[in-house]
Amino acid sequence: MLDVVRRRRQPGGTVSQELDHAEQQRGGFSSRKVFILAAIGSAVGLGNIWRFPYVAYENGGGAFILPYLIALLTAGLPFLLLDYGLGHRYRGSAPLSFRRAHRAAEGLGWWQVGICFVIAVYYAAVIAWAARYALFSFDKAWGDDPEGFLFGSYLQAGDPGIGLDFVSGVTVPLVLVWVAVLTMMVLGVQKGIGIASAIFIPILFVAFIALVVVALTLDGAATGLDALFSPDWGALTETSVWIAAYGQIFFSLSVGFGIMITYASYVGRRSDMTGSGLVVGFANSGFELLAGIGVFAALGFMATATGVGVDEVATEGLGLAFIAFPAIINEAPAGALIGILFFGSLVVAGVTSLVSVIEVVISAVRDKFEMTRTGASLAVGVPAAVISITLLGTTTGVYVLDIVDHFINRFGILLVAVASMLALAWVFRRTGLLRDHLNRDGSVQIGRTWEVLIGFVAPAALVFILVNELIDNIRVPYEDYPTWMLNTLGWGLAAAVLVLGFVAARLPWRASTPLDDPEVVAAQDERSS
Repeated sequence: MLDVVRRRRQPGGTVSQELDHAEQQRGGFSSRKVFILAAIGSAVGLGNIWRFPYVAYENGGGAFILPYLIALLTAGLPFLLLDYGLGHRYRGSAPLSFRRAHRAAEGLGWWQVGICFVIAVYYAAVIAWAARYALFSFDKAWGDDPEGFLFGSYLQAGDPGIGLDFVSGVTVPLVLVWVAVLTMMVLGVQKGIGIASAIFIPILFVAFIALVVVALTLDGAATGLDALFSPDWGALTETSVWIAAYGQIFFSLSVGFGIMITYASYVGRRSDMTGSGLVVGFANSGFELLAGIGVFAALGFMATATGVGVDEVATEGLGLAFIAFPAIINEAPAGALIGILFFGSLVVAGVTSLVSVIEVVISAVRDKFEMTRTGASLAVGVPAAVISITLLGTTTGVYVLDIVDHFINRFGILLVAVASMLALAWVFRRTGLLRDHLNRDGSVQIGRTWEVLIGFVAPAALVFILVNELIDNIRVPYEDYPTWMLNTLGWGLAAAVLVLGFVAARLPWRASTPLDDPEVVAAQDERSS
């Protein structure tokens, strides 16, 4: 039986009226279509473009599609629907939705909020780099040594550490990124996030399709595609390949750290959430496959032009974006166009993901402290921007970014995802309730199999990944960075976010914030009338 927490009414008001008023104050998306575009914008980020192609290539090529699809169906989509159900039923930010599900669950939501704040701080820096590189594409400012230019002339990277030697080429675009993002956040859910998603997502798809078309016309494109899609069926017997598939699906869908909970809370009460989930999930995977085609067609050209194997030019992450692609742009006949399309796509994908990440924090602050949209946006965004510029706009920013990203992803996002799934399924037993809620208006009905996937399969896969990551990081210190940096920016930050999340849950809610389950309140109102 669902716990109904005590009701706190203002004089002359009912709980139902308070809930409706609170929901109106929070704002929302104007339609399900806008919500889907915003959710796709969150899911389609930098990882789709610079991570998936290499992960697929390294884990069986064409054969990787099989474990990838199985991971999507058995973990990615089920977890996405769990987030949708939680946010849509309980109509709040991550902390408020968990609190309405059960008073002891609120800390999980604040844990997710802390993770999102940290991600926002460093994610903005990569967007700033991509914006700068889009301009560099015109005159190929990186010259004949893209790697030396990235770490030398551009980032001016010194020894690993934390310094305050600012790099104007990084700081200026980073400030502009934060100004643009904060402007969108102040405008609100529909006028800011919704309109931005409705404009940027179509632009992103058009730009990336254009990039793919141009890449496919390059000499050697077929060589790259052959390297990517030639199946190595023997790889399917390797545990590491399946771990890679589940890890890729999990990270690429933006599930498990509050984004989809928050976005789902902004959708109309009688919306088709299961159908929306399938659209978002498959759109995200479709974009990843498109990215694989574009990236490896370009890498095939590079391998052919330099007379080496694709394996010698294939890479991921910063190496792919800021070293391999500049090298491709140097050699390609339409280099400037490829650079503008590629780095422009990174900027657009990054911005739509960044606004979703920072919205998790803003929404939580608004719910907890009943702040105005502008007040909460500035209260969250200004400190995030100051920390971001101070730490990432310097000569040591790339090392800070690398360490924080590595640990917060693996020992922040993965850990809170496992904890939230197991808590909702086994401790608070809310999965049956959420399943019924999703089925009420869902065009695709989910059954008890979904509960099995949430309660057993998805957590087991993520625990396996976590244990392997933990063993690897204990056995070999990450990238041989100084121990003090790993202990503070790595292990220490991941632990601090967890602890501070549950400390924040101890802070009292404002008296006028309804903490009841909206569905229970509505049912009681119907019975009383």
